[in-house]
Parts: sequence; C-alpha cells; structure tokens
Amino acid sequence: MRNKIFLYLFIFALLFILFQFMNAKKAKESYDAKIENLKTNITKKEATIDSLYTTNMDLTYFSLESNEDAANYFQELGYQPDRLALTISDQIIGQNKAGKDNPIIPFVGMEGNMSVNKVRLLNHKWIIADFTDGVYWGELFITYEVREDGVVDFEVEKSFLYPKD
Repeated sequence: MRNKIFLYLFIFALLFILFQFMNAKKAKESYDAKIENLKTNITKKEATIDSLYTTNMDLTYFSLESNEDAANYFQELGYQPDRLALTISDQIIGQNKAGKDNPIIPFVGMEGNMSVNKVRLLNHKWIIADFTDGVYWGELFITYEVREDGVVDFEVEKSFLYPKD
C-alpha cells in the first residue's frame, strides 16, 4: 500500500514537472518571438530615424542655423545668430498690420491685405519669404544687411505672385 502511494506521488510529480517544463518551453518560445519582433521594429525605427535625420539635414542645408560661415559672420559683428534670426523674422512679420498691406510686399492685396506668413534666413545676406492675402499668394527673395548700429536694411530683389486657379 505504501509503495502504491509513493508510486502515485512519483507519477504525479513527474507529470507536474513535465507540465511545468512544457509550459516554460512555450513561454520561452513566445518571449523569443516577441524579442525578435521588437528587434525588427527597432531596426525599422532606427532606419526611419536615419532617413528623417538625412531629410532634416537636406532641408536645413540652406538656413542660417546650419551655415557656419554665416553664423561666424554675425558672431564677428557681435551678434548671436539665432537671436538675430528671430529678430529679423520678427521685423519682417511685424510689418503685417491689420487693414494694411505689408510694405515689404510689392503687390497690393486683391482679396484682403497682403501679409508675410513665413520667413527663412538662408544665410547672412539672403531671405526667402511667403506671403498671401488669403486667396492669392507668392514668394519674395530679399537681401538684407545688418548695419553696425544694429539696424537691418531689407531690399526685395525678386518676387512673384502665383496665378489663381
């Protein structure tokens, strides 16, 4: 009788250990599959990040922030390039007034007032800007110079107005 109890306990323990082993094996396989999936996702995300970094570098190639020579030009004059860029952008956009066209835009608003929307400093001498009156829009190519007294002179070199569709 005692031998049968030990035999049953032994068989029960053996089945329990076998069940635990199979369960652990399935769990490990599941975790390994999840890890491989996450590694694949990480690889894809890293490739996307690299692509976005390259795209960002291409898009900011013509900008004051990424142009070391232009930044050095302003630093030699005693200005901080990033602050100066904001000041110049604010000066151009600040000329937008309610009820009036922006004086830097050489077109009269036909459906409203012409206002500058976006300004990008390309380097220490050139700016491009986007403008609209709500219906018509165009772009400006502006040269600028920062005088020693800190005043910024703007001159519109080229401009165009897109035709309305």
